[in-house]
Amino acid sequence: MYSDPGLLTVDVEILGTRFILLRGGPQFRFSEAVSFQVATDDQAETDRIWHALVDAGGEESMCGWCKDRYGLSWQITPKRLIEFTTAGGETAAKAFAAMMTMRKIDIAALEQAVVA
Repeated sequence: MYSDPGLLTVDVEILGTRFILLRGGPQFRFSEAVSFQVATDDQAETDRIWHALVDAGGEESMCGWCKDRYGLSWQITPKRLIEFTTAGGETAAKAFAAMMTMRKIDIAALEQAVVA
């Protein structure tokens, strides 16, 4: 890790989006109040991103949330989950109930829960 005491900001690009990172000091810690959400197209993409974050020293949480090795929170959210939860009514309720039991989101299990 690069450690220059005079360095205040760093510009990075993640998936085509520019971010400016500010060196705030050790008193400022990451929390779930700030997270990145990644909307995934399918289970393969969900698995790939999830495992890239968790397997490299990160930590699993519930409902599609995880932390990377630096402690930054991520929401890995399949677009199918978003479709179900924004549909309203029984579909949304069933999808939400299924999601609440999951760590990494399982799209097939969501689909089964919705039609049950």
